[in-house]
Amino acid sequence: METTARIRELLEAAFGLEIITAEEQSGLQPALMVTKEALPQVCLFLRDHQETYFDFLSCISAVDDGVTAGTFTVVYHLASIPYNHQLTLKVIVQNDRQLDNLPIVPTVSEVWRTAEWHEREAFDLMGIYFDGHRDLRRILLPDDWEGYPLRKDYKEAEAYHGIAIK
Repeated sequence: METTARIRELLEAAFGLEIITAEEQSGLQPALMVTKEALPQVCLFLRDHQETYFDFLSCISAVDDGVTAGTFTVVYHLASIPYNHQLTLKVIVQNDRQLDNLPIVPTVSEVWRTAEWHEREAFDLMGIYFDGHRDLRRILLPDDWEGYPLRKDYKEAEAYHGIAIK
């Protein structure tokens, strides 16, 4: 596999030009932004295509783009162990930041089983809801914890069940 440009060509040939919403060339690794609706199909394609074979999902990260931006970014770090190449995919989700209206992204746990744990962590700490996840519940915090502590507008509680936190 040569470059991110070739991966982009493959994706656009399979899904159409609108599948890639943007491309980032800055940073340590180029990233392709894809539409959230097509995310599971894109991931399955990248896993199974003979030129890409991204057999390993190493990480999913959720990024709070800030209160004024009104978006969250979910970042997927893919690797092909046999071909020794990597790819970063990103999905940007609009959201009003209300705790009763979580940003929603489709799960990729049917593509890579490791996504189950990564998605639970992003749900627990950032409040990203992964639609179709078979067991989406908190993984690090207690079930009755209020809020999502990695959000930029998170208000830290002073106590939990009568125990001072600070």
